Amino acid sequence: MQDLKPIRVFLEVAALSSFAAAARSLRMTPATVTRTIARLEEELGHQLLLRTTRQVSLTSTGALVAARYRTIVEDFDRVTRELETVTQPHQGSLSINVPMSFGLRLMPGLVDSFRLAYPNIALNITLEDQLIDIVDEGADLAIRISAPPTDKSTIWRKICEVPRIAVAAPRLFERCSRPQTPEELDRKHCLSYSARKTPETWRFRKGSLKRSVMSGSTIISNNGDFLYELAAAGAGIAVLPEFIVHDGLRDGQVEQVLPDWETARLWLSLYYPPYEALPPLVATFTEFFEAYLKDVDGFQFNTSATAAAWPEP
Repeated sequence: MQDLKPIRVFLEVAALSSFAAAARSLRMTPATVTRTIARLEEELGHQLLLRTTRQVSLTSTGALVAARYRTIVEDFDRVTRELETVTQPHQGSLSINVPMSFGLRLMPGLVDSFRLAYPNIALNITLEDQLIDIVDEGADLAIRISAPPTDKSTIWRKICEVPRIAVAAPRLFERCSRPQTPEELDRKHCLSYSARKTPETWRFRKGSLKRSVMSGSTIISNNGDFLYELAAAGAGIAVLPEFIVHDGLRDGQVEQVLPDWETARLWLSLYYPPYEALPPLVATFTEFFEAYLKDVDGFQFNTSATAAAWPEP
C-alpha cells in the first residue's frame, strides 16, 4: 500500500478506541475518519473495528493488523528521520545537559553564535551540576567539568583542561595571616565545593613538590558561583575554575592565594550515549563547541592529557 495515512488513522482509532478522539488528535473531522477506515477495510477485505454506541474495539483481524502495521509504521518513521538527518545534517533538534556555572556564564554567547550558524537546529538545554544517566535522561550529549572520567559505559571526549585557582578577597587577610604554603591554609577559612556534603581535597604542585590539603567543612556548596561570591565577600578561600574567577581577578575583587603553587586542573569533556558513531547533529555541535571555546579565556588546549590527575603525595 502506497499511502500510509489510512493505516495511521486506523492505528490512532485503535489506540484511542474512539473515532471522535482520533479525529481530534489527527485534526480531521469524524466523518473523514469514518470514511478512511471504511476504505481501508474494503481494501483489505476484512472488518477491523467493531462499532457500538458506547465504544470502538478491534476485531481479531483488526488486532493482528494493528500489531503488525504499528511496527511497520514505527520503523518507517525511524528510517525517515535517519535519512533526513543524513541528508539534512544541519536541521533537527539537540538535547544538551550542562553544568550550572558553565551554563550561565558561557552558554548564552555560545548558543547565540551557534544559532546564527545553524538556525535550523533547535536546542533543548538543561542546567544541573549532578552527573546524569545520559541514556535514561534522553540527552544527546552532556557537557561536564570534572576530574578525568572513569565511567566506561558512555563515550567521553576531552575538549580541554580547566585550570583552577585558589582565590580570596584582599580584606580576608586583614583578619587572618596570608598562607605561604598549602600547609598554612587554615581549614576554617577554606570554602569547599562538593556535591556529597563532604569537604573536597585540594591538590597543589610546585615543581616536584606535591601537597594535598583537606578543605574546610564549615561551608560546603555544590555551586561554584555561590562559592565565588562568598570568597569575594571575604568569607574565605575557594579553589575555583579560572573561567569563574577570571573577571574578579582582573577587577581586583579577589586575588590569587598561593600564586607559586599550581592547583590540579579539571577536564572539560563532552560525553555521549554509547553511539556506534556520532550522529551528524551531535558531531556538528561538538565541532562548533570546541572551536568556540578556543577563543574564551579560562580554558587550556593542547596540554597533556595526564596533567589534571596528580598522584597522592
